[in-house]
Amino acid sequence: RARGMDARRTGIVELGIRTTRGASLRADLIRDRWLYLMLLVPLVHILVFLYIPMYGITIAFKEFNAFLGYWRSPWVGLKHFIRVFEDDHFWVAFLNTLKFGISSLVFGFPAPILFALLLNELRHRIYKGTVQTFLYIPNFISMVVIAGIIIDLLDPNSGLVNGLIVAVGGQPIYFMVERPWFLPIYIGSEIWQTTGFGMIIYLAAMSGIDPQLYEAATIDGANRARRAWHVTLPGIRPTIAILLILRIPGIVHANFEKILLLYRPITYDVADVIQTYIYRKGLLGADWTFGTASGFFLAVLNLILLLTANTVSRRVSEYRLW
Repeated sequence: RARGMDARRTGIVELGIRTTRGASLRADLIRDRWLYLMLLVPLVHILVFLYIPMYGITIAFKEFNAFLGYWRSPWVGLKHFIRVFEDDHFWVAFLNTLKFGISSLVFGFPAPILFALLLNELRHRIYKGTVQTFLYIPNFISMVVIAGIIIDLLDPNSGLVNGLIVAVGGQPIYFMVERPWFLPIYIGSEIWQTTGFGMIIYLAAMSGIDPQLYEAATIDGANRARRAWHVTLPGIRPTIAILLILRIPGIVHANFEKILLLYRPITYDVADVIQTYIYRKGLLGADWTFGTASGFFLAVLNLILLLTANTVSRRVSEYRLW
């Protein structure tokens, strides 16, 4: 009888908690109805333009016919994936994608950390703000404008870079059509364009470090380099870990727009990545099933890299996405 009464009391308490939560939720919805209504707009946008079109991935497993549509096109299983894996040009583009992705990770990921550490040591507010602004501006420039600036700077006849080379007695270099130069141009422009945004994130993380740690390090005789190494870097280590986890899947995702605007047919063998190859073969060549299968393979590989990076980070440190 005592156990029955305890169970009855527990049920009454749980019912009361649920009732209270329901009343609280209704009160929140009524009080903040206009905020929820504003939130409804981006949610509908995401649903209509991101989630509903995901059904189109099924054409990777169908013999798609535009006249039959998604629903009536016949299923063919993994036929198009076999086509993708047997295509030699796809693997050339895949290796190029890895080359661009790994190079961007190795050279591009440390750049904002280094600039943030340097800016964090500046004490002149106006100079610090000016440098920060100039480094951040490229993040707001259109990719078309970025590509135009690069092409103009490297023009063999009137470009600033070749002008300097000729001024010191050298010969003009045709940067945009010489294969060995494409990767350095891509990596250099990526660093220039993305360093400012990443630097802002690290500077925000640095602002949360306890100033007493710097004071204690100074009392112990640590110079600026020692303080940066033993105080600043450990303080932003969680941010570095999370951004690195998010950056690793980018190994299989190069900057499609920039490469499309910069490469030439003569540099396809060193500059063509999976995204540009899908664009030419899948969209321009109207081979939608091939393009969809290639994109699906890339998305699965991206997910595997993200899960692997998060698992490794969780096992070797306490920092992880989930």
